[in-house]
Amino acid sequence: MNETELIRNLDQIKIELDGTGCKLIAVSKTKPVEILTAAYQAGIRIFGENKVQEMVQKHEVLPKDIEWHMIGHLQTNKVKLIAPFVSLIHSVDSIKLLKEINKRAAQNNRIIDCLFQIHIAEEETKFGLNEAELFELIESDEFNSMENIRMKGLMGMATNTTDYEQVRKEFTALKDLFNKTGSKYVADNLDFTELSMGMSNDYRIALKEGSTMIRVGSLIFGERNYNN
Repeated sequence: MNETELIRNLDQIKIELDGTGCKLIAVSKTKPVEILTAAYQAGIRIFGENKVQEMVQKHEVLPKDIEWHMIGHLQTNKVKLIAPFVSLIHSVDSIKLLKEINKRAAQNNRIIDCLFQIHIAEEETKFGLNEAELFELIESDEFNSMENIRMKGLMGMATNTTDYEQVRKEFTALKDLFNKTGSKYVADNLDFTELSMGMSNDYRIALKEGSTMIRVGSLIFGERNYNN
């Protein structure tokens, strides 16, 4: 991937996003700092990582106006490493994790923005809450006592399939749950404005279904290098 290809890829996606209000999360996992620097120089300011240590290392050397989004499964014992700087955690799937984020945010005198991860795909390997678990969490006394987190909305990953009608249905269901939750609950730590859905293979469907954030990696940076 050279800089010319990178800029061409970014320009194409920016054209598709123009006027939609949807944010582009450049999924930079496994990509070296040099490539992220080229993307930054091309105007990208939001990067998504799925491994804590990699995010920390990149945050230390790249410009400080970058928003770092944690998009992968987050272990509670790693929260303390990103709490000082992370902009948004997409992958909250338990009260245990949320308690740890709230604790570490307080230690850093921050309010950390988060999304509830919802299980919408058929694969059993995907993490996430179902509707009943989401509502139970929001209604809990523990959640309502948390002052250092702000839940901005929902995130979900559709089934990895070429059946685009199935993907559309999954995104539609997530948007319906987003609307339902936002209208059903009011709390100081709830601000339902973001719906993170859509990746390189299905972001066009997600845009039509109301996504406010798409997480795109391979269409920007090329295929991942898992040997890094």
